[in-house]
Parts: sequence; structure tokens; C-alpha cells
Amino acid sequence: MNASARELAAGFDIEKLTGEFYADPYPTYRALREHEPVKRMPNGSWFLTRYDDLVGAYKNTKAYSSDKKKEFAPKYGASLLYEHHTTSLVFNDPPAHTRVRRLIMGALSPRAIAAMEPDLVALVDGLLDALAAKARVDLIDDFAAAIPIEVIGNLLDVPHEEREPLRDWSLAILGALEPVIGPEAFARGNNAVKDFLGYLEILVARRRAKPGNPERDVLTRLIQGEGKGEDNGERLTEKELLHNCIFLLNAGHETTTNLIGNGLVALLGNPAQKQRLIEHPDMIKTAVEEILRFESSNQLGNRMTTEQVELGGVALVPGTPVTLCIGAANRDPLQFNDPENLDIGRNPNRHLAFATGAHQCAGMALARLEGAIAISRFLARFPGYALNGAPLRGGRARFRGFLKVPCAVG
Repeated sequence: MNASARELAAGFDIEKLTGEFYADPYPTYRALREHEPVKRMPNGSWFLTRYDDLVGAYKNTKAYSSDKKKEFAPKYGASLLYEHHTTSLVFNDPPAHTRVRRLIMGALSPRAIAAMEPDLVALVDGLLDALAAKARVDLIDDFAAAIPIEVIGNLLDVPHEEREPLRDWSLAILGALEPVIGPEAFARGNNAVKDFLGYLEILVARRRAKPGNPERDVLTRLIQGEGKGEDNGERLTEKELLHNCIFLLNAGHETTTNLIGNGLVALLGNPAQKQRLIEHPDMIKTAVEEILRFESSNQLGNRMTTEQVELGGVALVPGTPVTLCIGAANRDPLQFNDPENLDIGRNPNRHLAFATGAHQCAGMALARLEGAIAISRFLARFPGYALNGAPLRGGRARFRGFLKVPCAVG
């Protein structure tokens, strides 16, 4: 095992991933953590797999920049994808990051999220009723993906009849964030940004004419924040406004879909833990945290060094691209006991599925609530659910989830 693990680590290249890696990246992550935790890629970037190294990078925003202009220019050129990903909250440093985050967080306060719970329960129960009436069920299309689209659609107050294209736009834009993309994925992502911007211009014009309640409507809040003047640092340009609406939908959609889908499939693969959760539904909060750790929806993050840093005896010069491997850090045995096994009662569980520090996920409380309600109510309704076909992975390294999960719920 040691020799093959060493070979696995030595041969790893983020730009040449295999089918085996996409199916199960964790043996590779383990080999890297043990043998080359600070690993130089052939393209000159570095790949980090240890928990403590990731926390250090997340916390030191001065030395590890999130600004992607330099990194994305050769990948996207002067495209709408470049404009989108370099304007988004997640790919910016303070003060731009701070300004947008403050506006979004105001609409995601604990009180605002608590107020969403009754509607969320009603949405999930309605989807479960629809599942019960179907002979063939897909856990992703019919359940996991339907929940965050409605939640984010409600947050931005997108009319129900206009929500259909949102998921495909989101998948195309996020798909273009993979380490290597071909011309088709690039064109798909670029067209999705164009169509999304076109739609949002209409939606924003409508909302300017007829504002919603800024306590609940994030779009109204962003528009009104835009006009508060520059002195308090809360002025958003039209471009920032539109691109951060796209970011909100993408960030809140794909990762939460993956949390729910990954969770229900992981419980099927761990029947003792599934039974434990059915018998102790009050464990749903720790179960959601463990699913986030065990199968992180977002597996990779990126930073660029702005000054010389040293990691494990390796000096990285300023301007070095760094990949933060969340999926590996979340199974680091120095941080988690028995990390390769699912334990729905794990506590403490300081996983990095939502990152940490200044860029910790703005919507994490909402994602936790969606995951808890979706998974607990599904289990209560369909405790005997089972696969009736092979689940289809998304074939992506950055966002780990399923495209299809054929299932019997009867």
C-alpha cells in the first residue's frame, strides 16, 4: 500500500484527472496528505491537502489573495465568464468583498432564516408527496435540486414561472470553473452568463420600479444598498449588482443540491448510520455537519500568494497559485478521528466545507437548514428508500455531487 500510495501522490496532476479519481478522489487525497502534502503541479501551482495548511491560508487574507484577475485572464480571456468570476463576492479581496458580503449577510440574518423555515417545510413536504405518487424517482431532479432553486428564487423574488432556466445556467457557469475546460464547456458557461445577465437586467428594472421588502428580498436590499453613497462603502455598481445575483444563485444552488444528494446516498452506503438517524431524528444537525465533512459539496478552493510564504519547509514566492483541497483537509486524521468513516454523531466537527475566516460561506446557516429539513423529512417519510440504478456523478473535481440518482421510495 505504501509504495502505491507514494506513486499515486508522485503522479498526481490536477490537469490530468482520471475516471477513478472522479469516482473516488479520497485515496489520492490520502496519499498526497501522507507523502506530498505541499505538492507542486506541472503547471507551477501548488496543491495543499493538510487541514492546518488550509486554515492558515483561509485566515491570512493578506498573504493569500482571493482575487482571480491574474489567474483567470489566460483561462477565460476578455469574456463574460472572466467578467463574472472576477466580479463575484467569492473571488474578491476586501474592500470589495466586505462591501458586498455585508449587504448579502443583512438579508441572511438568523431572524430572516428562521422566518423561512415554515415555507421550506411546506416545499419539502410537497416534493415528498410528489415522490410518493411516482413509480420512478430521481433523487436529484425530483428532490435535491428542486429545493435550493426555490429557496434562492424566493430570496431574489424571481417569479415562479421564470425559474426554469436557472439551474442549467448555474451548472454551465460552475462547470467552467473546473481545473481544465474544453471549448464546449467554455462556450456553454459564457452563453449562460450572457443569458443570465440579460434576464437579470429585466428583473432589476422591474424591482427598481416596484421595490420589495428589503428584510426578505435580497435583490431589493442590494439595489437599495447601491444607492447609499460611497462614504459608507456600500455602493454597488450595476455590474457588481448583476454578477453577485448570479453568484448568489450559483453558490446557493449547486452546493446545497450536492449536500442533500450526497447525504442521502452516503446514508445508503452506511446503513447503521442511516438507522441511527431514523431512530434518533434529533441528531440531524450533527448528521448534516458530518455529511458536509465526509463528502464536501465544494472540494477545491484557490488562492494566489501576495508575499513569500513557507509551508512544510517549502517556500512559495509571491504570485504563486495555490489549490486548497477541502475534500482532503476534511479527512485529515490529525484533525478528525477515524476520518474515512461516516459518524453522524461526530462532535466536535470543525470541517472546512464552508471554508473559514473572511470568506466563510455567507449562506451556510441557510444551507444547513435546507439540508436538515430535506434529509430528516425524507428519512421520516421514506425510511426504506433504495437505489434502483447506478448513481451518476457529475464528473467534476471542484463540485462533488450527483447528476442522477435513480431511486425507489415505496
